[in-house]
Amino acid sequence: MSFNKQNIYNALETITAPGEGKSLIENKNVTNVVIFGNEVNVDVTINNPTLQAKKKIEAEITKAIKTNVSEDIEVKINLKVEKTAPKENPNQIKGKAIPNIKNIIAIASGKGGVGKSTITANTAISLAKMGFKVGVLDADIYGPSQHIMFDVEKAKPLSVTVDGRPKMKPVENYGVKLLSLGFFTDPNQAVIWRGPMASKALKQLIFDADWGTLDFLLIDLPPGTGDVHLSIVQALPINGAVIVSTPQNIALADAKKGVAMFQQESINVPVLGIIENMAYFTPEELPDNKYYIFGKDGAKNLAEDIQTQFLGEIPLVQSIREAGDVGHPVALQDGTILEKSFQDITKEMLSELLKRNADLPPTEVVRITTMSGCSAVKK
Repeated sequence: MSFNKQNIYNALETITAPGEGKSLIENKNVTNVVIFGNEVNVDVTINNPTLQAKKKIEAEITKAIKTNVSEDIEVKINLKVEKTAPKENPNQIKGKAIPNIKNIIAIASGKGGVGKSTITANTAISLAKMGFKVGVLDADIYGPSQHIMFDVEKAKPLSVTVDGRPKMKPVENYGVKLLSLGFFTDPNQAVIWRGPMASKALKQLIFDADWGTLDFLLIDLPPGTGDVHLSIVQALPINGAVIVSTPQNIALADAKKGVAMFQQESINVPVLGIIENMAYFTPEELPDNKYYIFGKDGAKNLAEDIQTQFLGEIPLVQSIREAGDVGHPVALQDGTILEKSFQDITKEMLSELLKRNADLPPTEVVRITTMSGCSAVKK
C-alpha cells in the first residue's frame, strides 16, 4: 500500500466545510496531515461547535480517505473548534453611545392605543423603586404624554452648563428623569412636522440633555414604524426593544410588524419580549372573574410564534387609566396587585436584558443582581 499527502488532500477535496459551501481544503480547514506507515493523522479546524457537526465531519473524513485512498488506512482526526468573529454588516445602522448611560431600551408598539406610554411610565417607576437610576425619553413626537403621567405637565427643563456647553436638565419626579417634547409645545396646538424636523428635535432631546448617570434610559416610541424609529436606532445603540400589544388580532398583526422592524438586518436590535396590555377585565365587585374582552392569550401566542419572550400581562383596570390621567402611575401604589404586575413584567425584562447584553458591546452590562428588589430575577 503506497500513498502520500497529496492523495489525502485530494480525498479531502471531496468534503464540504460545514456551513461554507467550499471544500475542507479550499476553505483551509485542514491545517496539517501527517503519515506514519498506514496511519494518517489529520488536523482539522471547524467553526461549528455542535457535537453533531463534529461527528459528521469526522465520519466524512474517515470515509473519504478509506474510499478514495485505501480501506487499510487507520485514520486519526484531531478536531479543533475555532469560533470566528461575526462578520460586519456594512449596512447596519450603528448609534453613538451617550456617556454614563448603561442600558437603553425602546418601548414600541405596532399601533396606537395599546397603552405603550402607560407601560413605559410604570416600568420606569418599577425600576426606580428597585434602586436603579432611570430616565425616560418621550420620543412620541406627535402625541407626547409622559409629562402628564409623571405630573410635571407645567414644568420646564432648566438650562445647565456642562463642559462649557449649555444643556437641558431633565425634569425629575418619582425618582425618574424625564424629557418630552410636551415640555416645549403648546398643548392646544398640533405638532405638524415632516420627518426631518421631527428627527432633529428628537436628537436635541437626546444629545443636548444632561442625563447624568443612568442605569436605564427608556424610550417611549411613537406607534408604527417610521422616521422617528429609524432616527432613534441611528442615534443610539439600543440594547433591546419591548413590544406592547393588546390581545386582538388587529393589534397583533401590527405588533408583529414592530418586531420585524427591529429584527431587520440593517437595524438588528434584539427584541427582549412582548407585553400583553388590557389582557382581561375583572370587575371590582367580582374579583375572581376574568372577562377576555379583546381575546385571550393573543400576545402570548404571538411571542411563541416568533420565538421571543412573553414578558407578562396587564389587566384592563379602570384605576390604571385614572392613575395615569392624574399623574400618579399605579406602580407607585405599594402592596397592590397592580404594582406587583408591573414589577413582575419589569423583572422579566431585566432577565432578558442580562441574556442579551452579552452580545451588545456598545453598552455596559448592569449588575442587577446586586441591587435591591431584584432577588426574583432569573439568571
